[in-house]
Amino acid sequence: MTNSIINKENINESNFINGRKGQFRAIVKVQAGFFTVVDDLGIQSNWPSGARWKRGIDAFRSFKKGALQTIEFQAEGTNSWLTVFARKGNKIILMDTQLFEDMTVGDINQDWSNTNLYSQTNYRLCNAKTWADKAFVNNVIAGVDFSNELELLENL
Repeated sequence: MTNSIINKENINESNFINGRKGQFRAIVKVQAGFFTVVDDLGIQSNWPSGARWKRGIDAFRSFKKGALQTIEFQAEGTNSWLTVFARKGNKIILMDTQLFEDMTVGDINQDWSNTNLYSQTNYRLCNAKTWADKAFVNNVIAGVDFSNELELLENL
């Protein structure tokens, strides 16, 4: 994607996914208070549809508020797991470029509003107006003015 990341909160950015296919796994804090690793292969590996987590954002959206701690990625053909999302308390300390590009305002406002992902300044810089808008990339198409179209819709 050619959009540049707007990251006013200075969250460390990695680019490990870089458009590659692979597997994701998550480290989550369970209700009993300990941490466990959750991968997307379990029972579903035998299903014809394969893994559900095709992108990092799919893993990000899969857990209850406060459970997700880390997302790791293993590219096809490699044996190494690389951290693409990391949290320490209420502070996100690392996020991959793909997550920055895919994350919407709704993803953050739903379960992450008590972290540094939630930033009205960042939303404003990205021209985000709704929960469906991207939270870290510009939501205005360069060189396109939609004001006439909006005016026409309002007059209907």
